[in-house]
Amino acid sequence: MTPPQEHTLAQSGSNRIGLGIVEFIIIIALMTASISMGIDSMLPALPNIGQSLNVANPNDTQLVIGVYFLGFGICQLFFGSLSDTYGRRSILLGGLAFYTVTLFAAAWSGNLFALLALRFAQGVGAAAVRITTLAIVRDCFGGREMARVMSYVMIVFMIMPMVAPFVGQVIVAYSNWQWIFILIGIVSAGLFLVAFFRMKETLPTEERLPLSVASVVSGFKTVLTNRITCGYMIGLTLYTGVICAYIVSVQQVFGEVYGLGDTFPIAFAATAAGTAVAQFANGYFVRSFGMRRISHAAMIVFTVLGAVGYVVGMFGQPSFTFIYVLISIMLMMFAVITTNFMAISLEPMGHLAGTAAAITSSVSTTVGVLLGGIVGQLFDGTAQPMIAGFTIFGALTIVATLWAERGKLFTHPGDTPALEPGMGHV
Repeated sequence: MTPPQEHTLAQSGSNRIGLGIVEFIIIIALMTASISMGIDSMLPALPNIGQSLNVANPNDTQLVIGVYFLGFGICQLFFGSLSDTYGRRSILLGGLAFYTVTLFAAAWSGNLFALLALRFAQGVGAAAVRITTLAIVRDCFGGREMARVMSYVMIVFMIMPMVAPFVGQVIVAYSNWQWIFILIGIVSAGLFLVAFFRMKETLPTEERLPLSVASVVSGFKTVLTNRITCGYMIGLTLYTGVICAYIVSVQQVFGEVYGLGDTFPIAFAATAAGTAVAQFANGYFVRSFGMRRISHAAMIVFTVLGAVGYVVGMFGQPSFTFIYVLISIMLMMFAVITTNFMAISLEPMGHLAGTAAAITSSVSTTVGVLLGGIVGQLFDGTAQPMIAGFTIFGALTIVATLWAERGKLFTHPGDTPALEPGMGHV
């Protein structure tokens, strides 16, 4: 009989799923990237979709992005609980299969309503893939090894917004928008086959948890009654509204207001590259300055820049260079804020960190999408509604953070002057 310790060692790391470390990272990264591909590749095609489906109000085509986010946000908590009860592999395979079928079905949509229903369904499938892949990484790795694997996965995830719009642009230039769904569907089908034949279950039966509504309700109560976790979750929700407002509006602002046309994917990719740089910089400096100092400063800079941009816009349409630089810097601040806010929000949760992360992610995504969608629907032929939304969300986040920190920014009231969480022990 194998001693328990030896059994645990044999089942740790990527060996637990039956893959080499390189193959493991590539597969998980591609699955994560396929979710992003379902969003970013659609941006250049929105005008074509509107024309093809005879959409009267151009703003309604934004819903092609918004409802995907909505399905993705609502179902994360649901699939997290299911994967804890029934295992990762079955939920992952079901999610990939559902995602694939709805992608192919979307290519034959005859009207906007049918397309939006299928886009919501795609978000549901994407949520299953996203939650289970994260859970698989947690099952296989811990501590610094988990951070290392996730860093490699996130590199691919951050590259996708730079590549996906080009793919969408090429497809609509030489064919029709339906082929975007067909292409992603083929990729998703390939990932399903890889998962079916190459990936083992990573959650043993004895480690599974019973499905319980009470545990979810208890988790919500814990999150909502903890001042730090709740306050920073509100901030994450508002900044999810920021990124959603940007994604649903950017094609109209860059493409229609400033007439970028075929160069839109280049501009979009450059802003995505800026957020990637900000993420790496945050990882480098957070040990020296702490999560609160960096994120609180970024939050203030973001809000001030938004207010300046809105005031400038009141005196006439700003130049593209001004708007582009302004938005790029604000999105870099966004990347820093959200990364640190998530970590701070989970600090008080201890053994409930997994449940709290699922609740926080689900709530912030779902409500944030609704907020961002409202901003997108206010598009009036200028960048003003988007900039105003950014500024309001930033200002409300400052208020929420002050509430969470009992009126103190840059350092938590319980921190010692010499050591802030994030500066010393990890």
